[in-house]
Amino acid sequence: MPPKDPEWEIEALKRIDEKKTHVSFPKLKYPSLRDGSLRDPIQWLKGKAMDDGAEGIWRIHDKLYDFTSFMKRHPGGEEWLELTQGTDITEAFEAHHINPTTQKLLDKFYVRDANTPRNSPFTFKEDGFYRTLKKAVYKELERIPKDVSKAADRITDGLFVSLLCSSAMAVWVKNYYAATAWYIFASVNLAFLTVACHNYIHRRTNWRMYLFNMSMWSYRDFRVSHVMSHHLYTNTLMDLEISSLEPVLFYNPRKDKPVHARLGFITELFFFPFVFLLNFMKRFISVFIRKGFFKRHYRWHDMIGFLLPFIMWVASGAPILHVLYYWLWINCTGSLIFYCIGVNAAHHHPEAIKDGDKPRSETPDWGEHQVEALLDRKDVNSNLFAVVVLFGDHALHHMFPTLDHAVLKYLHPIFIEHCEKFKANYRVSTQFLMVLGQIKECMRTEFRII
Repeated sequence: MPPKDPEWEIEALKRIDEKKTHVSFPKLKYPSLRDGSLRDPIQWLKGKAMDDGAEGIWRIHDKLYDFTSFMKRHPGGEEWLELTQGTDITEAFEAHHINPTTQKLLDKFYVRDANTPRNSPFTFKEDGFYRTLKKAVYKELERIPKDVSKAADRITDGLFVSLLCSSAMAVWVKNYYAATAWYIFASVNLAFLTVACHNYIHRRTNWRMYLFNMSMWSYRDFRVSHVMSHHLYTNTLMDLEISSLEPVLFYNPRKDKPVHARLGFITELFFFPFVFLLNFMKRFISVFIRKGFFKRHYRWHDMIGFLLPFIMWVASGAPILHVLYYWLWINCTGSLIFYCIGVNAAHHHPEAIKDGDKPRSETPDWGEHQVEALLDRKDVNSNLFAVVVLFGDHALHHMFPTLDHAVLKYLHPIFIEHCEKFKANYRVSTQFLMVLGQIKECMRTEFRII
């Protein structure tokens, strides 16, 4: 049982009931539009713009910048700045730019100081854990072989080819048991490919990130829900990967957690198969219910998901209804596998801080919070294929998301050294124990004292 603090519990329950502030970080207002109907990336961005005090441009720390003239020249791609206009991008700027010279470029775009305090609990002190680690990592990157990322590229490309072949075989073979075997293999390939492509979505525009859309999900939406929300505000009320699953699944500890959420490890088996398609439908419906959505947010790559059934049909010559039947099964099973990988990867464990738990500090170092919000898996981190397809090396990936997964293992010694130096609460578990932890987290109603 976690240690209890009666005073904290009374205050936490009051904050939960009022919904005026975060529970763990009470100086922050309750996120605008968090509990709205769609709970999608566009709604999240709109709510964040309402809270951030960026005044229609971009905010970094306590200063406002206008990157309008720089957007098309941004080395990472115009999309990052396009999506984040009107919001505070402090955490994104810090985590996505390891090279210290980037900081010096900001002066060219400075407009004025912000009028309001930052709506974020996290700090980036020069002598703090994260910035000190980032400086050490920048120097270490010069010693790492330049071609190590090719291994992850080959894994991703192989999964893509394997998905196309196995999907086509599932509708080409006549034997029921053979077709079932190929369908299951194709579903695993789709899930693994979708996870592997996440490695590329964090980076500058590249062709492999588009393969994520084979799942019918939009990599552009994922850049918001995963990269800009989950990665930067992990396990807080601003984490869209938690709020988007509500009211079906509740991972934050709450006394009034409904029965279906307490049994979330069962509920998710009936919910996860449809999430890929639900994400596609949310985006499609938005064309009709949100003014200007099609022009602002729909792109050619939204149609990539239909490439898979088209190739299945062309390669096999099977009837179109037969193809669509198997494709839907592949998509739904792939969705189930992908989400089961995701929720059991690192964050949903009773020892990982969630909103409701009492933090060590109400203004933590961003890097220390990232460590507090996850547990790594030693059995996954020891194998590159597992790292690529199971969200491995999770702590270092959260610290430096733009680095290829194949690079992260070289940074472990420096990371551990800095965790010990700053007493960051880095913990290691196993995949099996993380699955058990996720079951416990679904049932958890008690607040922890970190």
